Amino acid sequence: MFGRSKEKWYADGLQFSCTQCGNCCSGPPGYVWVTKEDIRAIAAHLGRENGTLDRSEVRGVGGRYSLTEKPGGDCIFLERRDGKAYCSVYPVRPIQCRTWPFWDELLKSRRAWDDAAKTCPGMNRGPHYGFVAIEEIRIRNRPASS
Repeated sequence: MFGRSKEKWYADGLQFSCTQCGNCCSGPPGYVWVTKEDIRAIAAHLGRENGTLDRSEVRGVGGRYSLTEKPGGDCIFLERRDGKAYCSVYPVRPIQCRTWPFWDELLKSRRAWDDAAKTCPGMNRGPHYGFVAIEEIRIRNRPASS
């Protein structure tokens, strides 16, 4: 299914285990893309009967939707306590979050991966993900229409 794996620098797989540092959920402003289905799932998880999020939680960007950030850059749904970071919508977090760090831009080269690993203590540690598993995760992160 995923031929020519030996041509990819990560053909032998990669390690990753989330350490709950929150680094991937904070930083400079950016976009966490969500679909209408994501919005409904998050709203339901938060107990919102209307199936929507507040404008303080989601914004429109060029015909798409993105989660907002708190002042300081944390994702609107990131909570910090006892030195750990917690996603308040973890069971229904958007696909972009579920597929970290196996994103195209991080898998394009070993250097890109290693650069990201400088701020993500879970990269290059923990369980081993084989090539096929990485490709399946990577493909799930492809943009979808909202």
